[in-house]
Amino acid sequence: MSRRRFVATALAAAVSVPARRRLDRIAVSDRALALVLRNGRCFRGGQWQVGDVGIDAAGQMAFGVDLEAVQTIDVTDRVVAPGFIDVLADNSANPEVTFEIFEKYKVADGVTTALQMHGGSADCEAYYAQFGARAHLINYGVSTAVMRVRARAASVRERRRIVERNLANGALGVSHSLEYQPTSYEETLEYAKLAARYDRPFFLHLRYSSAERELEGVAEAVRLARDSGVRLHIDHLHSTGGTFHMEEALTMVRGANESGAAITVCVYPYTFWATYLYSRRFGPGWQQRYGLGHHDLRVVGTGERLTPESFARYRQTGVLVAVPEGAMPCERTIDLAVREDFCLIASDGGIQAEPRANSHPRGAGCFATAIRYGLDHGIALERILAKMTSLPREVVRPALADRGVLEEGAIADLTVFDPATIRGNATLENPNQFSSGIELVLVNGQLAYRDWQPAVKNGTAIRC
Repeated sequence: MSRRRFVATALAAAVSVPARRRLDRIAVSDRALALVLRNGRCFRGGQWQVGDVGIDAAGQMAFGVDLEAVQTIDVTDRVVAPGFIDVLADNSANPEVTFEIFEKYKVADGVTTALQMHGGSADCEAYYAQFGARAHLINYGVSTAVMRVRARAASVRERRRIVERNLANGALGVSHSLEYQPTSYEETLEYAKLAARYDRPFFLHLRYSSAERELEGVAEAVRLARDSGVRLHIDHLHSTGGTFHMEEALTMVRGANESGAAITVCVYPYTFWATYLYSRRFGPGWQQRYGLGHHDLRVVGTGERLTPESFARYRQTGVLVAVPEGAMPCERTIDLAVREDFCLIASDGGIQAEPRANSHPRGAGCFATAIRYGLDHGIALERILAKMTSLPREVVRPALADRGVLEEGAIADLTVFDPATIRGNATLENPNQFSSGIELVLVNGQLAYRDWQPAVKNGTAIRC
């Protein structure tokens, strides 16, 4: 498939056509079904259909009507969707300690696969070995994090060697954050070329976040995609690259794709960003860059507003602070981006502590919030679902080939939700809240979440 066409192919399932009331009766093999989800609404074959989804003992799907199984769950009036895929799940700071809390809040938001593609690991083989020895609620995977690699190795040659070793050992892609760790274009291009050689995506946090320079970061990303031939993904475009000039940023990406590049972007459905006070974002000049003062910043998880004194104190620690709601107005950022075929939904977050985490609420409520946003703003449900299922699947190909779709024989990573009640409940003051409307989540064919409770741990490693 050409790079020019891969986004269009991934979004083919989002084309709206008249719905039919019942599934066509499909021939199901003689294999025994362990579970049937009865009378759910599915978007398959370009149309909404009502019928049964069966899951066999191997965790694979079958479709039809009046299917028989050991267990049947009535999901009438509920949507049965592919499990949500979070490509920008953020749990890279201390995952060995926090992953169980992290996964619990992800599965309660309908996520069946959480991938560390923003950040990640400097030693992906060790990561998979360590995590493979633990039981997981959801599927997991990791990219090779250039920031961490650069901290380990002094020379570009040694850094390239480590990145390539990670790719050879199954890393899902390469990630780098140019704003947090400025790197020359020439060195960054080397990593993009390695990703392209292994046919893996390159996830990029852009270099600039100011109104004056953010489009320079977008232009650099376009140049990297063209010079390397890599499938390039721009992290959270509305908070880095398109905060002030979203329309122009989208025009640049669209033009690059039309000329043969393969660039995707993502957003999270919140109008405020949050990051750690020690980061470069809060270096000298931050008040002028963002038009904010100390009192505008709030500590996530408590809502405490900062003063010059507390800012100086917290700057020496790992405290996450949020800017005011509306800092990224929907009508000028998210609403423009989410209507593009090359834009997907990704959280850039994760809950890492209880009872109240110092984590952006997107870590617990991103996907339910995105569905509610789409429904409330006239975006077809099948279209918003594609942005959290089939499009992420295509971006992280080939590792997700059997996930993110409703197809005969595909792996039963499934999320069942009520479109009337679905919404995210996590807030800045209390991020540790499960989403409403998520009723069932299946991971590899097993019930991982039901009745507001995590259940079977059946997650597996996603790697190339």
